[in-house]
Amino acid sequence: MVQSSASAPAARGPGRRTARSAALVSYTGHRASGQQAAALQDVQRPVVAMAAEFANGEVGTRHCHRRAQFLYATSGIMTVITDEGSWAVAPQHALWIPPGLMHQTRCWGQVNLRTLYVEPDAAAGLPATCQLMTLTPLLAALVQEAVALPVEYDPAGREGRIIDLILIEIGRVPVLASSAPMPKDRRLARICEAILRDPGNNHDLDHWARHGGLARRTLTRLFRSETEMSFTQWRQQVRLMEALTRLTSGDTVTNVALDLGYDSPSAFTAMFRRTMGLSPRDYLRWGDPHDGDRHD
Repeated sequence: MVQSSASAPAARGPGRRTARSAALVSYTGHRASGQQAAALQDVQRPVVAMAAEFANGEVGTRHCHRRAQFLYATSGIMTVITDEGSWAVAPQHALWIPPGLMHQTRCWGQVNLRTLYVEPDAAAGLPATCQLMTLTPLLAALVQEAVALPVEYDPAGREGRIIDLILIEIGRVPVLASSAPMPKDRRLARICEAILRDPGNNHDLDHWARHGGLARRTLTRLFRSETEMSFTQWRQQVRLMEALTRLTSGDTVTNVALDLGYDSPSAFTAMFRRTMGLSPRDYLRWGDPHDGDRHD
């Protein structure tokens, strides 16, 4: 049995209690958090929650969970990589990972993570693939509350109602198209890896066809077949993910736009607004209304 965080003694070693709540235990590093995550998989509750902290640059091992996972970071950015694609999870967003999907994480900045593990039966009707989602203030507050609950909370009382509302809200929040699916074809993968290393290069399609050793027409046909996106759309997604990482880390819109190959900040802002539904300035203000101006 896993002790409830409300009745457990003060955490020792890598796990520690935070000053925010006497009931909140945060596990530091992939080893400690991985051990706790494994223990939580078999708790007899439909949803269990955990907080964890990771240092800048920390990289996890490839792993999967029996349960589905819903995660977001209150600070820092976590990149999640699967065979299906990669996602940059900024504090304004959350990521849904279906049960049994192999994934690996990398941290940018000090990452403070909040995560839920959801029984497959409780996840019925929720996405069957990885989905980047908008993190609403209500959902963030509910997950924060869930992390502070006892592990073996009362499913018939107030605590169970919080969990029920979380599942409803996960099903309601907007899904964002901010992933970059990785193709299986080795020639396409070689092209994609080169672009991921340097998202700002502006080489044309003929260059990339030569780089992959295939005809231009074959490149365009295979790319859409394997990723369900055009080459141009895929490269834009990669640039958007890089932009989210850099903007949230404090870089300016002008620097990000020019480094990512856009002719001007206004061209970058137009792309950002089309994709995200708001400007870079408004995106940054989502997390802290007092911080937006310093990114202009």
